[in-house]
Amino acid sequence: SEAIAFDTHRYVKRLTRKGFTEEQAEALAEEQVAMLNANLATKADIEEIKADIEALRHETKTEIAKVEAGLKADIAKLDTRIEVVKSDLLKWMVGALIAQGGVVVAMLQLLK
Repeated sequence: SEAIAFDTHRYVKRLTRKGFTEEQAEALAEEQVAMLNANLATKADIEEIKADIEALRHETKTEIAKVEAGLKADIAKLDTRIEVVKSDLLKWMVGALIAQGGVVVAMLQLLK
């Protein structure tokens, strides 16, 4: 079926009034219809494109959700690792303070 309504009879009549032979005018009309049908999107074409876009939208949302879940898992691992590092750093700082206190006491003992 034609993508658009094209009045070939009127087209042929107009061309013949302008000096084309009827055979030339009919050939031009046929080519015009073929060109229009080949280059215009039909409602079915548009619906197919809409369906493709919707499928891509769904696929993209799914991929984003997967990436988001992976990032959340990575962040949770980093949070756990940060807590371990904080704990280790605190232990070293307390140990260093105790050692420093011992050095200060020892120096005071020596000065007496």
